[in-house]
Order: sequence, then structure tokens, then C-alpha cells
Amino acid sequence: MSQALPPVMIVDDEKNMRSSLRSILLDEGYAVQAVESAEDALVQLKRDEFFMIITDARLGGMSGYEFLKQLKQSWPKLPVLMITAYATPKLAVDAIKSGAIDYLAKPFAPEELLHAVSRCAERHHLIQENTTLKARVSEPYQIEHIIGESGKVKELRQLIETVAPTNATVLILGESGTGKELIAGALHSLSERKANNYVRINCAAIPEALLESELFGHEKGAFTGALKQKPGRVEEADGGTIFLDEIGDMSRPLQAKLLRFLEDGSFTRVGGNEELGVDVRLIAATNRDIIEAIRENHFREDLFHRLNVVQFRPPALRERGADVILLAEHFLSHFGKAMRKQVKGLSPGARNKLTSHHWPGNVRELRNVIERAVILEQTAEIQPENLPDFHLETRLRKADSTPIANGNSIDDIMGDLERQLIMNTLEQNRFNLSRSAEQLKISRHALRYRMQRLNITTETEDDETGAVAKK
Repeated sequence: MSQALPPVMIVDDEKNMRSSLRSILLDEGYAVQAVESAEDALVQLKRDEFFMIITDARLGGMSGYEFLKQLKQSWPKLPVLMITAYATPKLAVDAIKSGAIDYLAKPFAPEELLHAVSRCAERHHLIQENTTLKARVSEPYQIEHIIGESGKVKELRQLIETVAPTNATVLILGESGTGKELIAGALHSLSERKANNYVRINCAAIPEALLESELFGHEKGAFTGALKQKPGRVEEADGGTIFLDEIGDMSRPLQAKLLRFLEDGSFTRVGGNEELGVDVRLIAATNRDIIEAIRENHFREDLFHRLNVVQFRPPALRERGADVILLAEHFLSHFGKAMRKQVKGLSPGARNKLTSHHWPGNVRELRNVIERAVILEQTAEIQPENLPDFHLETRLRKADSTPIANGNSIDDIMGDLERQLIMNTLEQNRFNLSRSAEQLKISRHALRYRMQRLNITTETEDDETGAVAKK
């Protein structure tokens, strides 16, 4: 189902001419609305969309030329075809100067009219395609943008490359900030649908009462404020991909309609009776515990199974090890260029601070942290004092923070915990080794030994009172 053209508007004060023009255009499959005055046309234009206007030069009331001037002010991109029975070269020039795209003298053959209308229809399609292409080019959704060398990220990229060429429905489950939207975009960009639209809807950002209309569209008069027919986003995505983010926030009644849509691509606009159909690949994502939502009767189990053909679970940043530094350097390069600042790297102290943080906000939080640091930094490397102290962010950790093996040995897990404890203590004591050792109930020599074993380095100097962090 290709998206239909908006109607043609005919403006003529002669009933027979309106009827004749209407019949010619309807026979060619165009939708048509006809009015008898420029004043009525201006009212109608505020309510509905048209892809062109055909108007007589001489009208009762406002003339066609004055109508053209008003159209040029309020709807400058709307093409207008002017028709007149009093054709002279001067009038033709006046019509073009006033904004008409073409000019026909009565009597004219139907083929002349249809040729002019066809050119406007083609122009409308080209404008729509150009808008879509511009939007698609600006979207940074490529698999190369999924940065990381940890095992889980490599597996994630491999799974994307395997699943993308298929039409399988995909469900992405993961914490906020882990890159669920990036995965969805990469799936589309590697699919056979990449030349068609990629449409995104955040289900949590649209009021529940409007979400169905946004998704499936509505008919004129379906509810207060529905002044004209509006196609839904699924129609916009026909032939392409639609991404429903935060689907766990969708109401159960709408979940039932989405389940029906997933069966065969059929739907009905709000307030309508006609069953429509599209060819759309659906990708859904949520940061909610979907199983808990099903148990609490907030999410339909049958919809979960229908969505869960292929499941992606992007890892949290705290599970990605050295990827923290890879991502930090990527963001540092990006923001350094954007802000024209000569900040080229991360100091050892900054690296330690970044790797010891829990990252409850995941990659999104890291991106914001590096942006802030680039703004504040006055040297060639990011210094630890230009990173947040993370005290507030640390309180966002999950209540159950007990580590899970996830394929790591107990020695690795205990090492990570020890490293994190030492770094947090050093930060609290402004990297003063004596005070940190005292707080940890170990000797200063023992603290230095543990730091060396865990590869923790600080920019410090020894003096009589202990370690002093370099400025």
C-alpha cells in the first residue's frame, strides 16, 4: 500500500466547470475537493492538505490573482494552476508572477489539464522522497557505531548481522542507555528494507489517549480536534521498519490491537471501518522487567511471545570491561572536534575514575560525563577533577548489586570489587594515601601493594603528611 496523494482543490464559481474538472480528475484516480470561491478555499486549506490547486482567474469575490498572492504568503510551496477564458500574454505573465506554476487558456483539452496535474503530482512525490532521504542520511544508525571489543559486544554485532537480512520481529530488552535504539537502527540499515522508511515511536513519550492515533492514524471527526484524516505511522513505514521504543508502557487495549497487527499487518484507523494493510517489519524495545510486567498483568503474555521471535539483550556498561575507555575516547574525539578543543586523551587518574564507576546510566551517562569534561578541561588530557565525583550517581545502583559470574572467574570478580572499593576510598579522601589506608584498616605499604597489583595509578607525590593529588 503506497501512501496516496492528498486531494486536488478546484476553485471555480461556475458549477458546470467545477463538475467537469472534477470528473476528469476522478477518472484518473485523483482525489478532489471543489469550492466556489477563494474565500472558501482559504478556509478549507487551514483544515486539510492538498498537493495542488486549480483556480479560475476570475471569481466572484476575491479574484484568482489576489488568491494567488495570499497563497504565496501562507502556502508558498503549494503549486497552483490558473485557468482563464480571457487569455492574453500579459495575463499569463501576471499569473506566473503572482505565483502560478502553470497557465491554461479556455477551451483546453483534458490532456493538457492532466499533463499539468501529473507534473504537480510527480513534484509532490519527489519532495516527499527527498525529505525522507534527508532524514535517513542524518540518522547515525550503522553497525560501526556499536563500539566495543568485549565478548558480549562482538556477539551482539554478529547477531545483528545474522538477523538483519530477515523479516523477523525483534524484541530488545535492556537497561536505559545501553543502545537499544542503535541496535534497532543497525538492523534496519543492514536489511533489504533500508531504502524505505525507518519510523520510530517512543510509546512512553506519547499520551495513552493519542498513541493509537499516532500508530494507526484516524479518520476526520474521530475525536475532538480530528479536523482531517491522518495516516498513521505504520502507513508511513510501509515497506520499511517501525521501531516501538518503551513498548512496556503501552496500554493493554492497544497491546491487543498491536497483536492483531502483528498477525497479518492489518489495522483500522481510529474512527474508521475500512481494514487497511501494510508490509512493515516491527522492532520493539523496553527497559522494564518484561516477565515481572506479565506477572503483574501489565503486559500481555501472548504479545510477548509474538514479539520475542529474536531477542537482543545489550549488556550494561559495567559488564563491558575495557569498553568503558574505548567509548570514552570515542566521545572525547567527537566532542573535541565539535567544540574545537585540543583535548587529546585521558590522564591515568581519569581512566581509573572512569573504570571504577558503576555506570547506572550506561553509555548515555558516559557520553554526558565526557561532554562535561571536554567543556571544563583546559589541558591536553582529561583530568580526574573535571569528571563528576559520582557520589549522586552511585546512589542509582540497583538495590540488588550482588555480582553475577557471567562467565568470569571468582578471582576476576573479587579483583573488580577490590579495585572498586579502593578507588571509591581514594576519591573520598582526595587521593590521600595515608587517610585512605587508615579508612581501609590497612597499612600504607599494603595499600600501595594492592594498588600496584590492581594496576591502579594516581598522579601523587609523597610528602611528610602522605600522598597529595597533583593539580
